[in-house]
Amino acid sequence: MTSRLPRTVRSDARDNRARILDAARTVFGEEGLSAPMREVARHAGVGPATLYRHFPAKQALIAETFAEQRRACHAAVRDALTDPDPWHGFRSLIERICELHAHSRGFADAFMTAFPEAMDFAADQEQTLRAVAELTRRAQKTGRLRPGFVVDDLILMLTAHRGLQDTPRAARATASRRFAAYVIEAFRAAPETGAPTPLPPAPHLHLTNSRSTP
Repeated sequence: MTSRLPRTVRSDARDNRARILDAARTVFGEEGLSAPMREVARHAGVGPATLYRHFPAKQALIAETFAEQRRACHAAVRDALTDPDPWHGFRSLIERICELHAHSRGFADAFMTAFPEAMDFAADQEQTLRAVAELTRRAQKTGRLRPGFVVDDLILMLTAHRGLQDTPRAARATASRRFAAYVIEAFRAAPETGAPTPLPPAPHLHLTNSRSTP
């Protein structure tokens, strides 16, 4: 009986940790980093003491919660830099970063604002910006990236992209892909004529024309 007890305790601790991380992905993903720790604990079905036993500080929980997204971001940067076609690598990086940000408000917040004391996220942002600077140099050399593009344009783009977090979750991924497509066309030195066709208004929107018919 006593030999099984430590195993049971360890198993319960692992289960609690997994539930906390699942809850944090949901809560931070939908509400952003401003969501309180007690909301994560409530969603996980554990007490605050259990939460803080596993994650004494909020930044530790955030770092662990978005570890997978951070690895995906690193992979996107690596793949873009090793792509033999710099313009294709540049496009792919834009698309993949937008996709990562669209799926989680919390990750977008952490990446863009470098959540206080979250130095790892600041390093991620710096790494991405360095990659964009190198890709910019290579893609502009091919003549396919607009000569006026600067690295700050990526921050401007991602700042605008954060506005998509206010759209319904079901439509967010599609909206993000379309946003990325339009941005890439704007960055292209010679935009293609076949720009993406705008989506029709969402069914719940009722637009009226206030002007009277002549």
